[in-house]
Amino acid sequence: MGSCFCMLANAQTKKTFSGDFRGMKLEQFAQAIESQSDYKFYFKASETDSIVLDFSVQDQTLPAILNMVLAHTDFHYAIDEDNNVFITEKFTIQPNLPEDFFNSKKPVSDSARESAFSVDNYLDNQKNQKLRASLENRVFVIGPKTNTYRAGKGTVAGYIRDARTGETLVGATVSLDNPPVGVSTDQFGYFSLTVPLGSHTLHISSIGMKETVRHIALYSDGKLNIEMEQFIPGLKAVTITSEKNSNTGRLQMGVDRLNIKTIRQMPVVFGEADILRAVLTLPGVTSVGEASTGFNVRGGSADQNLVLFNNSTIYNPSHFFGFFSSFNPDVVKGVELYKSSIPEKYGGRLSSVLDVTTRDGNSKKISGAGGIGPLDARLTLEGPLFSEKTTFLVAGRSTYSDWLLKQVPNDAYQNSTAGFWDANLRLTHEINAKNHLFLTGYMSSDRFSLNSDTLYKYQNKNVNLQWKHEFNNRFNAVFMTGIDDYNYSITSTGNPVNGYKLSFQVTQYNFHGDFTYNINSVHTLDFGVSSIYYKLHPGSLDPQGSKSLVVPDHVPTEQALESAAYIGDRINLGTKFSVNLGIRYSYYNYLGPQTIYNYAPGQPLETTSVIDSTYYGPGKNIKTYQYPDYRASARYLLNDNSSLKISYNSLHQFIHQLTNTTAISPTDIWKLSGPHIQPQSGQQLSLGYYHDFKSHTIETSVEVYYKKIDQYLDYKSGASLVLNHHIETDVLTTRGKAYGAEFLIKKTAGKLNGWLSYTYSRTFLQQDDPNAGQLINNGAYYPANYDRPSVLNFIGNYQLNHRFSVSVNVNYSTGRPITLPTAIYDLGGGERVYYSDRNAYRIPDYFRMDLSVNIEGNHKIKKFKHSSWSIGVYNLTGQNNPYSIYFTEVNGVIKGYKLSIFGSPVPSITYNFKF
Repeated sequence: MGSCFCMLANAQTKKTFSGDFRGMKLEQFAQAIESQSDYKFYFKASETDSIVLDFSVQDQTLPAILNMVLAHTDFHYAIDEDNNVFITEKFTIQPNLPEDFFNSKKPVSDSARESAFSVDNYLDNQKNQKLRASLENRVFVIGPKTNTYRAGKGTVAGYIRDARTGETLVGATVSLDNPPVGVSTDQFGYFSLTVPLGSHTLHISSIGMKETVRHIALYSDGKLNIEMEQFIPGLKAVTITSEKNSNTGRLQMGVDRLNIKTIRQMPVVFGEADILRAVLTLPGVTSVGEASTGFNVRGGSADQNLVLFNNSTIYNPSHFFGFFSSFNPDVVKGVELYKSSIPEKYGGRLSSVLDVTTRDGNSKKISGAGGIGPLDARLTLEGPLFSEKTTFLVAGRSTYSDWLLKQVPNDAYQNSTAGFWDANLRLTHEINAKNHLFLTGYMSSDRFSLNSDTLYKYQNKNVNLQWKHEFNNRFNAVFMTGIDDYNYSITSTGNPVNGYKLSFQVTQYNFHGDFTYNINSVHTLDFGVSSIYYKLHPGSLDPQGSKSLVVPDHVPTEQALESAAYIGDRINLGTKFSVNLGIRYSYYNYLGPQTIYNYAPGQPLETTSVIDSTYYGPGKNIKTYQYPDYRASARYLLNDNSSLKISYNSLHQFIHQLTNTTAISPTDIWKLSGPHIQPQSGQQLSLGYYHDFKSHTIETSVEVYYKKIDQYLDYKSGASLVLNHHIETDVLTTRGKAYGAEFLIKKTAGKLNGWLSYTYSRTFLQQDDPNAGQLINNGAYYPANYDRPSVLNFIGNYQLNHRFSVSVNVNYSTGRPITLPTAIYDLGGGERVYYSDRNAYRIPDYFRMDLSVNIEGNHKIKKFKHSSWSIGVYNLTGQNNPYSIYFTEVNGVIKGYKLSIFGSPVPSITYNFKF
């Protein structure tokens, strides 16, 4: 028989015990000691039932008694600093590592390493920079310890962070097997889980991190912060871990999540990881063409998507003609796209919410990252500021793209110029355990001039401050205030007499208060208020230069206040059935100062039907709209691998984008709802079936939807949108319908991973109001400009070994609708062109294949800088995909032309580094 081995870890071992323990089993002995002290025993009763005590003691310490109990057995014990007593067979337990365990100057023996059982190492960067370690089998006591567990439930809450950088992890899951419940961390990495009081094992998982467990003894509400280690694949076993039950178990449907690691693997034009290009590969998401700025979700227009960057609204999320997105990949933490089941706190758009969150910065040490590509370079610095409680992240990106334009074999581009830059700032500060501050700043600028004296510029400027406050474990709030600004200008000075500057600006001031109250394991309430104050400068024309004879023309400024209150209840009705019910009530006021034109009743809105006007002073309410928006969703688990989901959303949108181009343009105008232009409204019903294979590593889903749209703006033939003082006379309100089905197969683990998605969708509009002055297609339904029935995407990544990986992207889609000239006729001695019904034809179908090879540097730990290369080819097959078809008259003959953005393969190479 073996001998007892014990380890003590700062336990109060001087307390003595007296008693007659003869005839007691180990379980009875432990109960007796626990009743007289703060000690808590952990062992398997089935393994120790053969141990029977045969002695009595007088004033003996617990270690002395345990040495007698376990003498001549194969059992060992350890007592940690919290007076937890662990008894195991065959394994020796070391509660704390030796102080010099991580001392690189002193080798540690293998036997010393093996004596540590399930060790998580993490760094405590306090004043003395001491290293600590936590055992996965250690029991964390939550709440004041008592002899027995009370009846009832308790809440354990805390933050989940990356052990190496201190970054919080968004979307990490914390779950229990019994009862089978779980939650995900919010955008700040915070979780709150309510379970019955007692002993539990928490399972924690997050994409790209090692799965871990925490054993807790829950006596009442309390905190538990968790650090996770990054998953670094071994040389012989390269795998990518997945988030358990991410597909079938979530209540929400129509939600896609992407992390930056996945986005970086995807091949893109010019070699830089691109958020929007990754989003376009998801089911239900399309664009009107290559290099277009906007994206369309489930039959919605591009302006019906709310694009948020750390809760700031981005009105133009693109750079460089749409080839780059506004989001620097080095600062992005994660991306969420809501296509249905849109949470109650979001409003103001009909189709989707794209929520992009940034990292908070490394709280452990100063570090950085960057990259150099064919057209741009970027650099990011981050780290603690004075202490771990304050972190910073600053990033900058700029282009040097003029050289590319000069390589174009066309003299027209030799005098052209184009470029952009953007900058990010993120500051975080922990006031105390219950209060955290987050300051975010973002600015971007684009300018281009294509073989002319006309210079185009546009800018995004955003800043916001967030305060997260925890009232208690179950109740927390996030308050946010900020300013978002988007502006553009067009300047021409080639002819001094005609020199001009045309400009536009939209500014919004935001306030949000979002609350979460975890009532119990059945009900979780989300509620809050929000307010947005809009100020639009719809257009101004001014002379540029002292010689200019241009007459100034300013469209009056528009102002409005959009306020909302919401409440939602996430209801867990057992292990299989969950429901979310919510309502958002919006209250919108169109405000003065403004002059409103009054039109003859019953007549089309034409400039000839204006009868008078009414002036409203500053702050006066001109028009009010108020609506309730309903949110409902339900999930039913058929079994551990399958589920059914249903959701319903109703939404309203009070701001409209006016554009006479198919894609979003820097010169587009935004218009507020008012007396003559009503808010857009939409309703969507969605159904879905989800099934996972091979331990949730292969996800499949089918979602179908039907959507109704009202008050969507289309335009009269020949409409003029720039500097139009009567814009309501050139727009038409339409109704629409959209429906479709989305199929997805996603493999999230193994050397080969990726997804295959197919979307069938249709979008139709109808304008049949006889008072509008003209009918489109005689009042019949017609396809929207962005209607593309079939879209197929394949994203495949294959990890050859720990340094080399290959990625392939294949995209096919139906060509978008177009209106074509079908005949020429003579009218009054002149030729006229007769056009088909609106969008009656389509441009040719689209196909593209991209390839990239990612090469990681060596994985030596002691390196100042780690680097990688990305070598790719965009449009590998050289497909000459048409972006648009246009017609022009040449020598009296009308000829059609096809415009392609990329008609040949585009190679790229990008160098990335971090330190």
